[in-house]
Amino acid sequence: MRYTSLLIILLSLTAAAQTTKSPRDQAIVALIDDLVTANHILASEGILDGYGHVSVRNPANPNHYFLSRSLAPGLVTAADIIEYDLDSNPISDSRLSYRERFIHGEIYKARPDVMAIVHDHSPAVIPFSVSSVPLRAVSHMAAFIGEGIPVFEIRDVDGMTDMLVSNPKRGLALAKVLGDHPAALMRGHGAAIVGATVKEAVGRAYYLDLNARLQEQAMLLGGKVTYFEPEEAKKSGAQDGFERAWGVWKHKAEGK
Repeated sequence: MRYTSLLIILLSLTAAAQTTKSPRDQAIVALIDDLVTANHILASEGILDGYGHVSVRNPANPNHYFLSRSLAPGLVTAADIIEYDLDSNPISDSRLSYRERFIHGEIYKARPDVMAIVHDHSPAVIPFSVSSVPLRAVSHMAAFIGEGIPVFEIRDVDGMTDMLVSNPKRGLALAKVLGDHPAALMRGHGAAIVGATVKEAVGRAYYLDLNARLQEQAMLLGGKVTYFEPEEAKKSGAQDGFERAWGVWKHKAEGK
């Protein structure tokens, strides 16, 4: 009886502590929850496997961002999230970081409009990063591609490398290639995708992969491929921030 009463008291105190969080703290908790969900969705949908990562900018401090410790995306929990400054230094956390975290810090520096970033190794997009065939919009849901996606060539930055964007110099060069595009392909490596929300970045990563597969299929038919015109892409590209798809993906990833 004594232990039951103590448990009730502890649960009550925990609930009270949660309800007394400031609106800003509650918003950060919700954002980190979405970041964890983003990792799980992209793993569930096969966009990320044991590698790749997702980050979100801290809205309370735009000079910081949140990213998991070095861990397979499908295993990420809220306890694994680390806060970084834009030089990609962890804020009071000594756990192992992703080597390519500089992708995130340098893009956030260059693009104040970006609030979330995905770095993936999608097999479908890699052929377009190593061939002369540009990745272009063929699918309505990928109209955000617009007139095309630029390709980052790491050899132009540091010659022969291990292909990893593992320092600020390489991160800055990638950010410059990205420019104001929604994504940049990384030659022989994958892609960096950005969004105004974590849901948008996840949706873009998903549909960039799908568009690459559809474009390849259309090209294999052997006829002329009809791509989106720039004005068409502009009118179609906004979508709904992928809100509806997010709900489905989350339901699937959480097994509910």
